[in-house]
Amino acid sequence: MKAIVSHDIDHITISAHYFKDLIVPKYFIRSFIELFIGKISLNELFHRFTDLFKNQWQHIEDLHQFNTQHQVPATFFIAVNNGLGLCYNLKQAEFWIHKMLQMGCRVGIHGIEFETFEKINQEYLLFKQISKQSNFGIRMHYIRKNEHTFINMAKAGYLFDTSEMSYNPPYKIGNMWMFPFQIMDGYIIEKPKQWQSKNLKQCCDETKIIIDKAFDANLPYLGIDFHDRYFSNAHKTWKNWYIWLIEYLQSQKIEFVDFNQAIKELENK
Repeated sequence: MKAIVSHDIDHITISAHYFKDLIVPKYFIRSFIELFIGKISLNELFHRFTDLFKNQWQHIEDLHQFNTQHQVPATFFIAVNNGLGLCYNLKQAEFWIHKMLQMGCRVGIHGIEFETFEKINQEYLLFKQISKQSNFGIRMHYIRKNEHTFINMAKAGYLFDTSEMSYNPPYKIGNMWMFPFQIMDGYIIEKPKQWQSKNLKQCCDETKIIIDKAFDANLPYLGIDFHDRYFSNAHKTWKNWYIWLIEYLQSQKIEFVDFNQAIKELENK
């Protein structure tokens, strides 16, 4: 089994949310709940307020640097539309798309449109125009879908999708490869709450169970989704969990590949 790591970019600046939604006040209410129940420290809370003054809710460069040092060829998914708490503007998206490509990252789209082919196709063409890429993949924001979403994605021309959370091996819909994933940071650290509900040891123990289950299912690829926002001292459990996960997989002699490498392997079989 090999591992495929990807990162969803849900936020870039904090100010993007001012006067648009209640994410910022809810975030700090959640932070005080986490402090009260002993899941975060005063130091973490301090760093969360520091992020507020820095107007920064992304940690793309730090995360990419860590991945590079550990030879993890990760893919970053960034949006070109807004929806469900994602509201950075197109200029910010365009800046980071080009910056990440210059950094040597694989970049795909964090999809918003899932209901009709027309909207899915418009989103695909917009990202293609901005990124100047001919082949790229997608993960839907909040992994939303209907019975036609994947077929319409394939029709639009996506190289791959990774919006399915399951223990299925990769498969094709038309010419599009489907890469189910098994590990997502929020499902490990927050569920069943809407705030951090586990400590680091509990997160690591639960993750090992998922990895073992993937081995038992004889999956060729273990899919991992970690949000760049949490690679920060403002979210120590999240950051330490991700660092642990990468180092643990390396200790188990699991090789890291990206989606494009996996597609080549699958098509050469």
